Amino acid sequence: MSFTTTILQWFGQNGRELPWRETRDPYAIWLSEVILQQTRIEQGRPYWERFMRRWPTVADLAAASEDEVLREWQGLGYYSRARNLLATARQVSARGGFPSTFQELRALKGVGDYTAAAIGSFAFNLPVAVVDGNVYRVLARHFGISTPINTTRGKKEFTALAQQLLLPALNREGQGAGLFNQAMMDFGATLCTPSSPHCDECPLMETCVALREGRVGELPVKQRRVQVKEVNITYLYIRYAGETVLRRRPAGGIWAGLYEPFLIENWEFGIENSQFSILNSQLLAKQVKHVLTHRVIYADFYLWEPQERPQLPEGYFWIREEDIGNYGVSRLVEMLFSILN
Repeated sequence: MSFTTTILQWFGQNGRELPWRETRDPYAIWLSEVILQQTRIEQGRPYWERFMRRWPTVADLAAASEDEVLREWQGLGYYSRARNLLATARQVSARGGFPSTFQELRALKGVGDYTAAAIGSFAFNLPVAVVDGNVYRVLARHFGISTPINTTRGKKEFTALAQQLLLPALNREGQGAGLFNQAMMDFGATLCTPSSPHCDECPLMETCVALREGRVGELPVKQRRVQVKEVNITYLYIRYAGETVLRRRPAGGIWAGLYEPFLIENWEFGIENSQFSILNSQLLAKQVKHVLTHRVIYADFYLWEPQERPQLPEGYFWIREEDIGNYGVSRLVEMLFSILN
């Protein structure tokens, strides 16, 4: 039995039931793909459901404000995805709906080859293979491919192989790509997992090169990327007469467009450099670790309750503490708020 037939038969018995698989609506499918980038299904599914309830069409989402979208996205991280989500919704709404060709889908903001292939195959039956982390892993292990998956050469090699394996899944009308793509993704997500794969249950174990050669743990191969940088910051939560202080982070950096309390960066220069005296403030937590893709942040949290209302630096403003839930914040700031509560 061929690789493709085996994968499809396995999927028929073991495929996951997911709500975005029960529709051909390109908006619902696109939304799921954006939310599930770098997010586990069990974490992302409630977000997808809330977005679909609040903004059931792409036109509804396009009419939302950035603050509303960031607030709904809060907790998922990688907030550039949320901003791209809104920008793409507005782009699609302005043109009257989602395009139905791979090239046009690929031209949308924030839509790469994988997302375009997913929308195209699931919504429009385009015969295009998806290649995500799960597909890379399955193909690298089964065929014993050592080409690094995060190189141009690797992407071309794996995409060509996935496309070749997809073709036997198509029926006479050229349909079936979506089913094969879902099968490959589920196979990698639930069986051929990154660690502790279920090789003893795998229907492809007899033809798997990595299993035969004892290389399951070595594949797929990734080239080393940028070194992770460590950053130290201090957040000062100011409380006065039932109010607190926030600012909106500027565009271009991490957490752009999100809100945060008074920020003191570069701990090595000393907290005395702050125009606010926090030496007499209450230390809430020290060296709280927060890991991002290319940096690790260590944050100290302080609470300052001044006797008089201080003059705020440019960019900061007062809000009622009871309204703080209306502002989208990063996971790190959420951790500060949870300590206060």
